[in-house]
Amino acid sequence: MKARKIKDRIYWMGSVDWDRRLFDALVPLPDGTSYNAYLIEGSEKTVLIDTVDLPMADELMAQLEGVSRIDYVISQHAEQDHSGTIPQVLEQFPDAKLISTPKAKGLLIDLLQIPEDVFITVKDGETLSLGDKTLKFIYAPWVHWPETMVTYLEEDKILFSCDFFGSHIATTDLYVTDEGRVYEAAKRYYAEIMMPFRSIIKKNLEKLAPYDVEMIAPSHGQLYPRPSFIIDAYRDWITGSLRNTVVLPYISMHESTKKMVDYLVSALVERGVRVEQFNLGVTDIGKLAMALVDAATIVIGTPTILAGPHPYAASGAFLANALRPKTKFLSIIGSYGWGGKTVETLAGMIPNLKVEVIDPVLCKGVPSEDVFKALDDLAATIAEKHKEHNFT
Repeated sequence: MKARKIKDRIYWMGSVDWDRRLFDALVPLPDGTSYNAYLIEGSEKTVLIDTVDLPMADELMAQLEGVSRIDYVISQHAEQDHSGTIPQVLEQFPDAKLISTPKAKGLLIDLLQIPEDVFITVKDGETLSLGDKTLKFIYAPWVHWPETMVTYLEEDKILFSCDFFGSHIATTDLYVTDEGRVYEAAKRYYAEIMMPFRSIIKKNLEKLAPYDVEMIAPSHGQLYPRPSFIIDAYRDWITGSLRNTVVLPYISMHESTKKMVDYLVSALVERGVRVEQFNLGVTDIGKLAMALVDAATIVIGTPTILAGPHPYAASGAFLANALRPKTKFLSIIGSYGWGGKTVETLAGMIPNLKVEVIDPVLCKGVPSEDVFKALDDLAATIAEKHKEHNFT
């Protein structure tokens, strides 16, 4: 794809990756992704903001063939999907300097072996004049690495936000045209990547609030001509109310745990509680992560294997602990054969979750009427706690 004009002397460059289906060897990409770079031509200086993932380097380099000079390359974030082509850009434009935060400088040297003498490091709030255009660098740590910054183009009121506000979508649309589709993709992106740092991201949102932003240009996904759409979504995901929802990730070996799951789901629905159910043997972990963003309760369903939880259930607990959702309550259900320490093991895997643990329901073998009664009691307890907190 050729470079695309955003405003006078401001261009989108980069690549749309239609075929990529996995990120970081972990995160599913059902809709592909994009790697966005931006060229800004001032009256005196020209800059390139970020680059692309190395496998897509040829496309960016072809877009730059008609560019006579680049004075600065700005690396907002050292991760290779944005920095991977910096060495090729510097080779093509040998007089260019590389601008980054001090922390990013060290990472870029480690990851890409960029010579130290090409760097210019900038302070938080520092500005760079391109002649008739002015860039302001704003530190945004832990969005989602410690060295991250964003860049504000003062005259055009564009925020180049790198991973902040991003979404994984491959599309020919330069701007957001379907907010419903982008909302889901951006929520998935937030859940998988940003949610563990939500308290720091809240501070970064507050830091950006004084700026008059008319457009947000992220490094993944489409540009936001209506910035309030994504900013308000982030505020809700970070500090908004929890939902009257139970997220129930489970795995079953011989259907006993599955019977307990089915019964509990029905009992919760009867009591007005919404349920998001995930079979860990086949689920898209991105969908699970999205459900965790605003669910009030997590219930893990697992059989006991080798005296502990099934490995898939353990991975589900590990994921929830790593993502640190706002969840308030947690319980465990499942079946065992002769004994074990399933509850103790899972409880020890979630130290990051500030939750109240509701008494688990475990049964030996196939669930009996007493077990179903205990599941009814668990559903009633969850429903009552949701009502007490006015979760809707």
